[in-house]
Amino acid sequence: MSKGHERHIERHHGLSLFGKDLVRRCSSHCELCDAQGVKLTVFEVPPVGSCPEFEHCLMLCDTCLEQIQRPKLRDSNHWRCLNYSVWSPVPAVKVLAATMLHNLSEHERWALELEEQLYLDPEEQEWLEKVELP
Repeated sequence: MSKGHERHIERHHGLSLFGKDLVRRCSSHCELCDAQGVKLTVFEVPPVGSCPEFEHCLMLCDTCLEQIQRPKLRDSNHWRCLNYSVWSPVPAVKVLAATMLHNLSEHERWALELEEQLYLDPEEQEWLEKVELP
């Protein structure tokens, strides 16, 4: 096996160790859109270090995950869920929601208005400035 593949397997294993705690935290709901009864996947909010960090992880449904990873497929109406997730007490959720809001605010007035109301503490703001999504 190649070293890259081995690192990927190790990282995936490290993330899977967070699974139970993440599911407990999110009550089996997508942490961005609150979808329930759907498959959830662990997502790491960038930037990610060499070792997975629980504080950078959240659970996302396939719809949110696909639209984050493939911007051309984004349905701005789906992201109206950010009205709630930007106020999450979980910093990773809040930072990812703020990132998505910023991306949507270029074309959506409701996103711009919500972004103007958003409050991030200094650590969250610093993290937000480092996030890069496709």
